[in-house]
Amino acid sequence: MTDDQLLRYSRHILLDEVGIEGQERILASHALIIGAGGLGSPAALFLGSAGVGHITLVDNDVVDLTNLQRQIAHTTARVGQPKVVSAAQAITAINPEVQVTALQARADAALLDTLVPQATVVLDCSDNYATRHAVNAACVRHGKPLVAGAVIRFDGQITVVDPRDAASPCYACVFPPDAAFEEVQCSTMGVFAPLVGVVGAMQAAEALKWVSGAGPSLAGRLLMLDGRAMEWNTMHLKRHPDCPVCSAAK
Repeated sequence: MTDDQLLRYSRHILLDEVGIEGQERILASHALIIGAGGLGSPAALFLGSAGVGHITLVDNDVVDLTNLQRQIAHTTARVGQPKVVSAAQAITAINPEVQVTALQARADAALLDTLVPQATVVLDCSDNYATRHAVNAACVRHGKPLVAGAVIRFDGQITVVDPRDAASPCYACVFPPDAAFEEVQCSTMGVFAPLVGVVGAMQAAEALKWVSGAGPSLAGRLLMLDGRAMEWNTMHLKRHPDCPVCSAAK
């Protein structure tokens, strides 16, 4: 670690749970972020500022004026740009040492099977049910930790999938892929802007804890936030013995 890095990351290094060794693990890590919108923006900015060595961003969308109410990685001047390019510029402005790979693409199974094995940790910051299940399935297949978050209206949730733990449930254990599910879009239902910041920052925290070894993860727990009452609820999860994703991967 250089003198500049020791200074830049000094507040992490001062933490006994992180220290120099934990920060070095952060610097050597590779985070794959699926989605560069409301959740992906704070997650990417915090991971970049913390010194994650390589961040890969995947999103097929472009910056729209309606995004700017909550997607803090983007600016008015970058409306019309690919979100991954805009977010990469924001990360680099904070920390030019971070290598950022920006992929304007949809995260389908084929792309995920290429990208997930290269990652240290995966963050699902997508906004649709099908992508969440595709990301979960890829992480289970390749044994990679997944930090999954979601926000709509005043409600947020976050959990961690740990494929290394035989008792840890995957996303499909909790939300069956074949369940009848009506997709809810923020374009029609709305989303309270600060909540994507809360959940996205927590996703970054879980990823950094995992990479650095700073503490136990949320694996086996689903945190749910009621943003109106500002109350958190915890659901303790178990692996489903007949899960079509993780039981088949044994």
